[in-house]
This record gives sequence, structure tokens and C-alpha cells, in this order.
Amino acid sequence: MDIMTIIGLVIGLTAIVGGNLLEGGHTESLMIFTAFFIVFGGTLGAVMVQTPLRIFMLSMKRAVWMVAPPKIDNEGMIQKLVEWSQVARKEGLLALQELAEEESDPFSKNGLQMLADGNEPESVRGVLEVELEATEHKDLLAAKVFEGFGGYSPTIGIIGAVMGLIHVMENLSNPEALGPGIAVAFVATIYGVGLANLVFLPMANKLKTLIGDQSHYREMIIDGLVCIAEGENPRNIEARLRGYL
Repeated sequence: MDIMTIIGLVIGLTAIVGGNLLEGGHTESLMIFTAFFIVFGGTLGAVMVQTPLRIFMLSMKRAVWMVAPPKIDNEGMIQKLVEWSQVARKEGLLALQELAEEESDPFSKNGLQMLADGNEPESVRGVLEVELEATEHKDLLAAKVFEGFGGYSPTIGIIGAVMGLIHVMENLSNPEALGPGIAVAFVATIYGVGLANLVFLPMANKLKTLIGDQSHYREMIIDGLVCIAEGENPRNIEARLRGYL
């Protein structure tokens, strides 16, 4: 679990709500469902208009990475690659077939299978790099969905503010209706800007970092597998791969 996401949200919300209380405000004044409905619903609709369904669904899956990022064990993978190179040198590349069947990571499994099938090093590199680039491209598109949320949210908040002010203007003769209308106007702006800068944009940037880490990890795997295909000494492979750490 990535505890930093939870801690960051708690600190951010505490600072905003706590600052409001210190200024003599009330928590209830920030909890207006109408404003939230306008901002979140309008932002969601705008993002759905600009995003293909497959990318939108992928972005919802990738949102889980905020609290449960994919596990990346660089040290463990280096040891695996060294062990595979030792097996290949002693028993030949065909011996990697059994290891490929036992491997749980689909990316590594595919690479091992290609080695066992006797593919040339450059062929192995080419195929795996295409797979890496395709996966990275899709994941970055998913991250951009949250950039879209962060871009539209403040604007929808302004729309909510204008709607609240229109409601105020329509009820100038009714003083009792002025307060709720003004509240919705300002709280909608807070929701729009707050969601963008506290939730959506940080999510997009964190996902980009995680995607970069995963791509770096897979580049290391590609490099290791190509070295095995070229018959490199296991010690040289380990020394080379440690440069990725």
C-alpha cells in the first residue's frame, strides 16, 4: 500500500477544513451537495465526452495504483535474470522453456519463451520493446484522463458559481434565498479548484511516475534477456543490470 497518497489527502483536507475553522467558519458551510453535484457531475460528463470508453475504463483500473501500486522488485528480478543466464549457459536456451512456464510475470514470461524458441537477440529486443511502448502508451493515456478531470474541474466550478449568482439575482426580492444561493456559488468554486489541485492533478502526476518506474523496470528486463540471448557471462550481466538501480 502507498501510504503517501492517504497521508497527503488527510493533510490537505485537514489544512483546508482546519483553516476554515480557525477563521471562524463552520464545516457545514463547505458541505453543500448541490455544489458538489454540479462540479463532479459536470466534470465527469466533460471527461467522458473527450475519452474513448476503453481508455476511460483503463483509467478507473489504474486509479487503484494510487493506494496499491504495482510491485517492482528490481533486486529480485536481477537475481532471477542472473539465475536464468546461468541455466542458459549450462543447459542451453531450450532449458528456459520450463522456467518460462513457471514465470508469473507475463512480460518476462514472453521474453523467456522467445529465448527458448531460439529467437535472435535483436528480435527479442524488438518484440519486447514494442510491447513495452504499447503498454506505456495506453497507461499514459489513462493518466491523461485525470489531467482532463483536473483541467475541467475548476471551469465547471466557475459555471456552478455563475449559476449560484443567477439564482441570487432571481431572488433579490426574497432575502431568505440569497444566503443559500451565494453559498452554492462560492462553494462550487472551492470544490472545482480543490478537487483539481488536491485530487485529480496529483493523481495524474503520480500515475505518470509509476508508469515511468514500470517502464524502467521492463527496460532492465529486456536488457537482461538480450544479454542472455547473446551468451554474456552471468557476472557481467549482473554488473550491467545493477546500473539500473
